[in-house]
Amino acid sequence: MEGISNSRKFKRICVFCGSRAGNKPSFTDAALQLGKQLVDRKIDLVYGGGSVGLMGLVSKTVFDGGCHVLGVIPKALVAHEISGASVGEVRIVADMHQRKAEMAKNADAFIALPGGYGTMEELLEIIAWSQLGIHDKPVGLLNIDGYYNSLLALFDKGVEEGFIEDSARNIVVWADSPDHLINKLEVSYFK
Repeated sequence: MEGISNSRKFKRICVFCGSRAGNKPSFTDAALQLGKQLVDRKIDLVYGGGSVGLMGLVSKTVFDGGCHVLGVIPKALVAHEISGASVGEVRIVADMHQRKAEMAKNADAFIALPGGYGTMEELLEIIAWSQLGIHDKPVGLLNIDGYYNSLLALFDKGVEEGFIEDSARNIVVWADSPDHLINKLEVSYFK
């Protein structure tokens, strides 16, 4: 991490990702690599609280590496997203709205790995909050095997058609590897 001092780095990153592993080994590899990057950089994890899918891989990797893990999960999802023992600190909240607010409050930056509707909903809300000035924290997409290419193209189409300001298009930083993405987020945030 050249150029970034310890006092100028992220302390906690919120990761949005699937409660499923997906069909490609590259998705699980990326989740493990992201977890290892967080550990190597001594960055704590805030995430959706599940112990399955990509969520489980990232959280276990970070926890086993000695960093703090905060999982925030709505009461209704506990049975679906926690299988066996959970890791780290788990906060059970009333609903998805409280989950997202708690995750945002406890994170310095956000990264989305591949995931389904829930991941995309969390990502889009955090982007909208940035556009509205509710937070000024960086938002990153880990675009593994082009998973988010269509979403990035949709953002570009929104700019082209006049629904998204040019400046708001830059809210989302993306890369195809965890180390590159965290570096880009740090450079954009710690100018």
